Amino acid sequence: MTAQLSGAGPVPAAPRTAGPPAPPPRRRHSGRPVWAGRPSTSLTIGKGFVLALLVAAVLVPLWTVLVTSLASRGTIDDAGGMVMIPREIDPSAYITIFSGGDVTQAVWISTLVTVLGTTVSLVLTVLAAYGLSRPGSVAHRGLLFYFLLTFLIFPGLVPSYLVVTGLGLKDSIWSLILPSAISVFNLVVIRAFFMNVPAELLDSARIDGAGELRILTRIVLPLSKAVIAVVGLFYAVGYWNAYFNAVLYIDSNDKFPIQRVLQSYILAGQSPNVSGASVSLPGVTAYPPTLAVKMAVVIVTVIPAVIIYPFVQRHFTKGVITGAVKG
Repeated sequence: MTAQLSGAGPVPAAPRTAGPPAPPPRRRHSGRPVWAGRPSTSLTIGKGFVLALLVAAVLVPLWTVLVTSLASRGTIDDAGGMVMIPREIDPSAYITIFSGGDVTQAVWISTLVTVLGTTVSLVLTVLAAYGLSRPGSVAHRGLLFYFLLTFLIFPGLVPSYLVVTGLGLKDSIWSLILPSAISVFNLVVIRAFFMNVPAELLDSARIDGAGELRILTRIVLPLSKAVIAVVGLFYAVGYWNAYFNAVLYIDSNDKFPIQRVLQSYILAGQSPNVSGASVSLPGVTAYPPTLAVKMAVVIVTVIPAVIIYPFVQRHFTKGVITGAVKG
């Protein structure tokens, strides 16, 4: 019996009991969030379609206004109003508004207010922001709270009018500048940017004998070109597009800015008052249609912002995000 067992082959192993199925292999995680992955084709097409609609919503009205401003009287009469498809170019509307009258004077007033107001606002905002960005400045917290309080409490239209009138600014160019000289939002943005300047750099300048004004002009401002350019653009566009202060404080027609003239033409329905209404050029209408003159004024009000924006665009993202997020 023993011999039989010893001569026998190997004993087969006992069969394994069936266990739970093995889990499927895990997919390797790319380490990127969902929004950083490659978008699907349908999503890309959808984004492109939405962007195309937004661009068309901006360009089509602007194109219509531009074509109408260059259209002749016959083209406007045939279209029954606004023109979308140009047939002939008639620059008489632009020649008319720049040959004298209210529009020419208004463009000069708006340019003066924009340049002077942007300069005054930038100087005041930069000085206030630098003082509030230094922890050891006099009444630092109190002044900062006073500025931030204007976000919640607005004095009202009547008190503002009484203050401007009481200071003798009524019917003056300064009434278009001083009431809106400092924007608290721009002040907070520049202050946050100034607070990110390394304190060691400022301390080393003080050790070398530099005063606060010299530190601001030689160190802080050269490091803050991006935010200064963006805030300057905000101020310039704001002054150029403002018309409500002119409605309140300006009584003389020769001191109206271009937006106030445009408001009287478009909303109030007044006829453009120009001294050079007769145009004597080959192939140009002698008296441009009123609608073409109005649309030409609209183009004149839009062109400066379109020209300035590309030069400031490269600073836009850096200036706003850095100044608004940090600090």
